[in-house]
Amino acid sequence: MISFLRGTVAHVGLSSAVIDLNGAGMSVNATPQTLSGLRIGEEGKLYTSLIVREDSLTLFGFSSDDEREVFDVLLSVSGVGPRLALAVLAVHDPEAIRVAAHTGDGKAFTKVPGIGPKVAGRIVLELAGKLVPHGTGSTAAPAAAASAPWKPQVVAAMTSLGWSEKDATASIDKALSDSPELEAGGQVAEILRATLRWLGQDGARAGNRVGSRG
Repeated sequence: MISFLRGTVAHVGLSSAVIDLNGAGMSVNATPQTLSGLRIGEEGKLYTSLIVREDSLTLFGFSSDDEREVFDVLLSVSGVGPRLALAVLAVHDPEAIRVAAHTGDGKAFTKVPGIGPKVAGRIVLELAGKLVPHGTGSTAAPAAAASAPWKPQVVAAMTSLGWSEKDATASIDKALSDSPELEAGGQVAEILRATLRWLGQDGARAGNRVGSRG
């Protein structure tokens, strides 16, 4: 694995740069923020992640090891490839991504071009527990999440599927009243499945869904 590159910056483009390593030019894809810190003719250092495909080897570069770590974790989400993961880092800094994932803030991810409510809901669901904010202040997690840290993530997943936040919250509470052991366990995926099963048991619950899924 290529952990980082250090060499003379030979070229800086809109979405990539070339680092001269003793006469060998290495092309690296990066966010506009990372590229803005490079100067042609000067030494540059980028932390890197190598993406291996059957027909290509592609390097992605980052200004910090934290950016690279968040990028690699984003790749663990089904449907999120390196280009989309890089787009997330182009819109949000690593700590903002950690906070959004930790608090189930799906709306933060919809600000990224190419990510709609469904994908955003999947991101917060699959990143649950994988990204934790470095800070410990009140901004790291809202008060509503203090007693039930899983709840914002389940609500975000349900709103991405078409339910209003109010109806999603009410449905979760009613579903868990039948399965208190799930609430004690706090497993996001299991609670989401239980809530969806509860909704499916009563066809009248379909009326709770919002008309638009935009």
